[in-house]
Formats: sequence, structure tokens, C-alpha cells
Amino acid sequence: MRVSLRTSVVGVLGAALVAGCGLTSGSPMVDDVKPGSIGQGLPLKGADLTVTSKEFTEQLILGAIMGIAFEAAGADVLDRTGIQGSIGAREAVKGGDADAMYEYTGTAWITYQGNSEPIDDPKKQWQAVREADLRNGITWLPPAALNNTYALAMNGKNAAKYRTRTLSDVAALSTSDPKAVTLCVESEFSSREDGLPGMQKAYGMSIPSSNITKMDTGIIYTQASKGSCTYGEVFTTDGRIKAMDLTVMEDDKHFFPNYNAAPEINSKSLEKYPEMAEVLDPITKKLNNTVAQDLNSKVDVEGQDPHEVAKDWLIQEGFVKE
Repeated sequence: MRVSLRTSVVGVLGAALVAGCGLTSGSPMVDDVKPGSIGQGLPLKGADLTVTSKEFTEQLILGAIMGIAFEAAGADVLDRTGIQGSIGAREAVKGGDADAMYEYTGTAWITYQGNSEPIDDPKKQWQAVREADLRNGITWLPPAALNNTYALAMNGKNAAKYRTRTLSDVAALSTSDPKAVTLCVESEFSSREDGLPGMQKAYGMSIPSSNITKMDTGIIYTQASKGSCTYGEVFTTDGRIKAMDLTVMEDDKHFFPNYNAAPEINSKSLEKYPEMAEVLDPITKKLNNTVAQDLNSKVDVEGQDPHEVAKDWLIQEGFVKE
């Protein structure tokens, strides 16, 4: 899952997290890779770059993708991925302890920049984030289609039975057949205005509390897959969606915030090594929810190593060569 709205309360702890997140540690990336479709001419030769990430699966993969791409372009790369919490990695880039990471637009807009209302249009969301963060010494490169946001999902049997495809369909079902709409959600999602209450209001749903069960994230996927609840709260890039063959409901009124992944670069580092942008741009363009679900599934379901998953994907796509 992404660390985003649910971690906004830790913003005041940023300095403490930076002090305690191990930013003085890290190990060199030593992948035996060379340019494929990116990195031709070794534009980053002689550069010493540090990449970072948060600690959850998708972030570890994205951090590795970035680092390996820089390696293929000729840079010496220090790996400081896997920083615990949402603030630590962000502060590392902001303060210059790291040069770059993949971050989420919604996380920056709401958690770091303190806005309460998301922007519906993903491009405008990114533009607003980019403009605001330039003042913080951070430059955002263009975003991916990958959007790690909230959703409701159901198993194949229930999808065939109820034929809902959008949240508007779920709202209609909650009116025509109230007993059919049962939800498995996290406790916090059940009480936040940017979660279940806000979703019900936006879509005109009225789901009785007796139809809502609160549980831990991992259990939600299992229960939705078993059909113990008709709909489970999920994250749109989670690998378990694919592995458990869950059908995701379209947020057709665009209620949930956009959490598009995009490279977040220390502005001084980008000024020194502007070639980072040309190396990352084609990779970012290739990242979408389907790719993310597949890569995340290889780690969370199949037990593969995030770094190797990232490297294999870059090779498979022809971005780098061994």
C-alpha cells in the first residue's frame, strides 16, 4: 500500500524520522548492467547518486528501478531505499541526503504540502505539486499512469452475480438490494471523510453499519476473495488484486485522490545532472497499474526479491541490458 493520507499525522515528526531512519547508511548498487534503450552514451558517467524510497513493496521496486537505470547510464549509485515511514525518504531528497526517489502526487499534495482538497485531474494535481515543491528545493519530473489510490474490489463470483463495474453501480445496488452490499474496510478508512463516509456521500450510498466489517489490510483481500464480504477496500496497484482475481470498481465520479508515481528530484542534483530526466522519462511512461500489480505480485505473492524484480523488468522491457 502507499503511505499517504493515513500518515499525514506524522508530518510533525519529519526531523526526528530523518535523524533516525539510517540516512548515513546504505550500500552501493553493483548490478552488471549496461545501456539498452536508455543510457546510451553513458550520460551519467562520473555521477555519484543516492536513491531512496519508503519501505513497502512498490516503493522498494520503484527505488530499485531508478537506481539500476542510473547505473546503466554510467552513475555510481548508493542504495538507501527502504526508509521506514513516509516522511524520512522525502526529507532525505529535500535535504540533499538523497538525490531522487519515486513519490506519489497525492501524498505530496495532502501530507507534505498540507492541502485538504485533492485535485480531480491527475495532470493538474501533478502541476500543482510541482509548482509548490520548487520552493522546497524539489523538482518533480512528469508522472506515471501508475495511480496507487483507494478502490473497492470483489471476487469473480460476486462480479458475475451483481454485475457492478463502477462505484455508481455499487450505490444503485445498495438501494435496490441493501443486503447485497457488505464491505470489509480498514478502521481508519471507515471513519475518514476521504474514505468511506466521503465516498458514501459522493455516491449517495447509505450502507448500514451492520454491513461494514473493520479489519487489517491483508485480511481484507482474503475475505473479499472468499466472498465473505461483497466488496473489500483495496489499493489499486496491489499485487493481490491480480493474484486473487479481484475485480476493481471504477471510481467514476473521481472521488478518491490521485496518487500518481513520479520522480521527485533534489533540484540542485538535477541542475548538476540534468541527464537524470532523460534517463527516467521513458521508464516512467511505461509504469501503469497493470505493470505495478504484476511487479508487486512477484514480491508479495511469489516471494521474489524486489531488486531482482525491478532488474528483470528493466531488462525485459529493453531499457537496460546485462
